[in-house]
Amino acid sequence: MPAMVRVIALVALLVGACGPIAYVGQVTLRADDAVEAARAADAAQYSPYWWTRAKEYLYMAREVAGHADYQGANHFGRLAEEAAIQAKAEAEVAAKDPTKRPGAGAAVAPAKDPAPGIAPAKDPP
Repeated sequence: MPAMVRVIALVALLVGACGPIAYVGQVTLRADDAVEAARAADAAQYSPYWWTRAKEYLYMAREVAGHADYQGANHFGRLAEEAAIQAKAEAEVAAKDPTKRPGAGAAVAPAKDPAPGIAPAKDPP
């Protein structure tokens, strides 16, 4: 009978350890590699939205894992990986075509001209 208790305890231990194993595969390997690939493609410059999103989700995944919530960490890791892939794709396109860069072609707002016939709020000195 003690052998059966040992087997059950071993199975319970192995099943309970699945969260950290999935975390290592999702966050430490896949998401971190995707964010690093986006960094190498200059995503911070060419795709700031997706880069920031990927970086913050990766940070959040690590923070949540620090509280032993591996399911939440895996979720944030998947979101970080998806955002990093999008950031890398946008950065590669923007690096090749300057018209695809963020802010490219956007008209700068002109300075306001004073409306004619309206008195200024204060008299000039």
